[in-house]
Amino acid sequence: MDKTDNALVTALRRNGRASLSELAQDLGITRSTVRVRLDRLVQSGEIAGFTVLTRADVRPDAVRGLMMLEIAGRGAEKTMKQLQRMAQVRAVHSTNGTWDLIAEIGTETLEQFDAILFAIRRLDGVTRSETNLLLSTRR
Repeated sequence: MDKTDNALVTALRRNGRASLSELAQDLGITRSTVRVRLDRLVQSGEIAGFTVLTRADVRPDAVRGLMMLEIAGRGAEKTMKQLQRMAQVRAVHSTNGTWDLIAEIGTETLEQFDAILFAIRRLDGVTRSETNLLLSTRR
């Protein structure tokens, strides 16, 4: 990918519905150049797909945090499935090192956050946890 390809991908991240003409104008290149480059990026797999974000996907949770979990024995997969069924758990990651899983959690209030932490700690197989609140996020 060259500088123009990177600029094209950046523009699409800002507005995935931008027309070829809008992209061409923003990037200072022709519409046909945008089309050719976009087709090439898709064909090569550099752009793996397009998606839609709903209001629920981008709503900011007032309280967010990461909960690192240690799981007894071979119960990580079972615990991961239980976590994925909890509405406040936004994502579950497997990892290496001290912790077996990391759960991204988002709630409206600290009380709700505390309640979900308590519920997760009570899951069978969870032997230890550590939670960090996310104070700010920069992109």
